[in-house]
Amino acid sequence: MKIKSIFLLLFGVLILSANSIVKGQTANLTINVSGLKEIKGGIQLGLYNESASFPKPEYEFMVISILADSSSVTYTIPELPVGEYAIALYHDINSDKACNKNWIGIPTEAYGFSNNVRVIFSAPSFEKTKFSLIEDSAINVKLKH
Repeated sequence: MKIKSIFLLLFGVLILSANSIVKGQTANLTINVSGLKEIKGGIQLGLYNESASFPKPEYEFMVISILADSSSVTYTIPELPVGEYAIALYHDINSDKACNKNWIGIPTEAYGFSNNVRVIFSAPSFEKTKFSLIEDSAINVKLKH
C-alpha cells in the first residue's frame, strides 16, 4: 500500500513538472524582411499575440526597430514564449515612428505582414497573418510598395 501511494505521489509530481516545462518553453524567431527600395530609416516591427490588438499601434506584444542598412534585413528575437503570433511592419524611411499615409489612409511607406498576406481595402486579420512558434523558426516578409 505504501509503495502504491509513493508511486502515485511521484507520478503526480512528474505530471506537474512536465506541465510547467511546457508552459515555460521558448524559441528564437528570425524575421527576414526583403524589398527595401531605399537604404535609410528603419523597419518598425510590431509583434502581436492577440487577435483583438492586431494590428493596432500601441497594443503590440513587442515593438522592434531595425536599422535599414541593406535591401534586406534580418532580426532574431531570442527566447520568445511559444505560441501564436502575427507581425505587422513598415519601412519608416523618414524615421518619424509612424506609418505615413495619404489622404485616404493608404500607406505611403512600404509595409508587410507575416505570411505575406495581400492587403485588399484594409489591414488583414490576425487569423490570416498568424503563425505558430513551437521551435526556433524563421519567417520572411516581403515589403509591399
